Amino acid sequence: MTANQSLFRKIEVIDSHTAGEPTRCVLSGGPDLGGGSLTERMAKLRHDHDGMRRAILCEPRGSDVVVGAWVLEADTPDCIAAVVFFNNVGYLGMCGHGTIGVAVTLAHLGRIRPGIHFLQTPVGKVKIDLLSSNRVTVENVSAYRYRVGVNVHVPGYGTVVGDVAWGGNWFFLCEHDGLPLDLKNVDDLTEHAWKIRAELSARGITGADGAEIDHIELFTAPHETANHCRNFVLCPGKAYDRSPCGTGTSAKMACLIAAGKLAPGDAWRQEGILGTVFEGHVRIQNGAILPSITGSAFVMAESTLIFDPEDPFRNGILA
Repeated sequence: MTANQSLFRKIEVIDSHTAGEPTRCVLSGGPDLGGGSLTERMAKLRHDHDGMRRAILCEPRGSDVVVGAWVLEADTPDCIAAVVFFNNVGYLGMCGHGTIGVAVTLAHLGRIRPGIHFLQTPVGKVKIDLLSSNRVTVENVSAYRYRVGVNVHVPGYGTVVGDVAWGGNWFFLCEHDGLPLDLKNVDDLTEHAWKIRAELSARGITGADGAEIDHIELFTAPHETANHCRNFVLCPGKAYDRSPCGTGTSAKMACLIAAGKLAPGDAWRQEGILGTVFEGHVRIQNGAILPSITGSAFVMAESTLIFDPEDPFRNGILA
């Protein structure tokens, strides 16, 4: 090993996709985040090492589409691991497709076997049921509809009416009557959803305690009759979700429960922009809506990310 090679930082990752949406699990080689609570370690990552988030996910090593999952030791003994989810612009409280990806990755590594396990996330503990090496049910944190029938005038599109709901992230969910929710229309759908988000921000429409609504979910009738709904979800960094979106499906079911259109225990089949499906259910516990989603993930690569000190883009291509 040369002197220069000894300066390289190497980070071990495993890439998977859940229903088409990629997850990059960071396993080792990252900065020391200390031994505090998950909240404290997430804050340390955000404030002291945020450049690693960009370097791991953004070009040239990754893309705006990839969601990261930093796998850490849990600070509670009943959880198999803790995870911090992040994307091209920041950090996520919860990620449904990412949790499925983490579970399948841990199974691939031999760290868990089929059965019930718990995973610690920044917004709370979630239950995962590893059904097979590739299929997982995630019971999410409690979800709820916060506001109903919110009117927003969107320039070029007219008035949009939707609900604000929490499913682990904040969503604005609205029925879509424009271009079909097809891959060929993603540029126009992205522009539409991005303008909705901008208007929500401009008008001061937020989630609870002033939280930013950073996910926009458009929905229509499904393409396949076996399913109940089709969606297009725009994520905070302006990348669209290739999967049906786990936290978005959770928020959707919370709205349906609140509207009396879904009963606890009923199946809800949510179709995404690729035609892939999450199957959802809801149970009620002490008045709280606890949504679960079932989906499949597949490991695609085991990789070592190399950070060469002489590489001008070692920390990503920054705007």
